[in-house]
Amino acid sequence: MADEGLRRRLPRALPLHCAKQGESGDWVLLLHGLFGAGDNLGALARVLAPHCRVVLVDLRNHGRSPHSAEMDLPLLAADIIALQDRLRIPASAIVGHSLGGKVAMELALNAPERVTRAVFADIAPVRYAPHHQAIFAALENLDLAALTRRGDAEAVLAQFIAEPAVRQFLLKSLYRDDSGFHWRFNPDALRSCYPALGAAPEGQPFEGPALFIKGELSDYIEPAHRAAISSLFPHFQFKMIAGTGHWLHAERPVAFNRLVRQFLGIPRGDID
Repeated sequence: MADEGLRRRLPRALPLHCAKQGESGDWVLLLHGLFGAGDNLGALARVLAPHCRVVLVDLRNHGRSPHSAEMDLPLLAADIIALQDRLRIPASAIVGHSLGGKVAMELALNAPERVTRAVFADIAPVRYAPHHQAIFAALENLDLAALTRRGDAEAVLAQFIAEPAVRQFLLKSLYRDDSGFHWRFNPDALRSCYPALGAAPEGQPFEGPALFIKGELSDYIEPAHRAAISSLFPHFQFKMIAGTGHWLHAERPVAFNRLVRQFLGIPRGDID
């Protein structure tokens, strides 16, 4: 049963948008990172779907899920419980990247009966100092009402964000309708709630299997984090993907997908 903190938040849970793949087998929920959407983990879903029932989740204030001014790790975890209930999933494996990994941790530490095993991609159960200032500055300086084409948006982002891959990642969430351009994520809520999203997940140690996957070139998981990892996830495994940064699932999808598949006990498939 979810702990008292998550139970109190369940009435404020939002009906998350999700996409399902696979017709049989165990349930696996895939949770994306900050500024992303469920389809960021689409390559992994295609590998798992022949063997599992996979759910690609849009977290609140992301993708096609509802927006809200409220956003912290317990609320995000409560949203996942509400989604599991809606889909009649008693428990599932969870794979989370970055912020999605923190949400998966919060769930596992407070409602372990809802998590069979967990994969945390390039994230540790610690508080992170603010480090998305350039992205927020870019979003603040981009006047969507004045945009006439997507190329103009990238030109503005380029003034603040040097990495083309990061700009393209953000632009995946920019869409246009009859009224103009809009972000699928909620910039105002992400900015105001950002300190809460950087917090360390809290709860009782999760006794189930857990896998931490680090990108070799990323500083999101450091040796100093090992004590926090081992105290909260005593049965953890650790893997590192060489030559990758924080976006390890996009930079080295074959290696990443193989590690997740092996951890979940899924045989090798045709798409790998």
